[in-house]
Amino acid sequence: MDIAANAPNEAELFLHTHPYPPFIPPNADKLIVGTLPPPRFSQGWLKADDVDFCYGSRDGQLWLILGKIFGVDFQFENSQSAVQQRQHFLYEHNIGICDIVQQCQRAKIDASDIGMQQIVLRPLLHYLSENPKINTLLFTGGNSKNGPEYLFRRHLKTAGLSLTLVNNTIPRIHQFSWQNRTFTTVSLTAPSGAANRAVGSMAEYKQLKAQHPEFNTIDFRVLQYQRFFKN
Repeated sequence: MDIAANAPNEAELFLHTHPYPPFIPPNADKLIVGTLPPPRFSQGWLKADDVDFCYGSRDGQLWLILGKIFGVDFQFENSQSAVQQRQHFLYEHNIGICDIVQQCQRAKIDASDIGMQQIVLRPLLHYLSENPKINTLLFTGGNSKNGPEYLFRRHLKTAGLSLTLVNNTIPRIHQFSWQNRTFTTVSLTAPSGAANRAVGSMAEYKQLKAQHPEFNTIDFRVLQYQRFFKN
């Protein structure tokens, strides 16, 4: 595993561990790759409308976006049926989820990627080796420090691999080859409220907003994501 050392006083740090193992259906050909859910998921302090599963935060937008793309009315509640609904969806559409961070330390208990220290990465290449149908990695964030693409680049480097740029416009697309397989990576705009300011500053969003005043940041992500989730 790859460990990033950045060491303030360890006694003052909060250990943030991923609460969910990878969820990869046997026929998955796409893999969603993020970092970590908010710390409350690791501590078991879920809110009434959180879902006890990957990307289950009531403040996150991934399942809302996917629901709009696929016409699914996802439940947003802390129930087993909400978990099973999401798992069934992933099986049906051959989509897996494997966040890249296993654990990290935090000086501040929040969900920011930039605040992660002493990061322990999951062995994503191992999971790709075990799932031969996966050909696309969908990063829920880009190459900013500690983002999914950023950390995956570091993971690849430990195996002597690197990404090759295919498309430099947002969402940026790369490829890499490994074990006689070619993988495509897509760095999607993060499905979080924190990324809304970045979306609002994009020229493409401003143009669409000017043409359609009711257009919002969720609509923008739906347009972006559906190209890769439904291909």
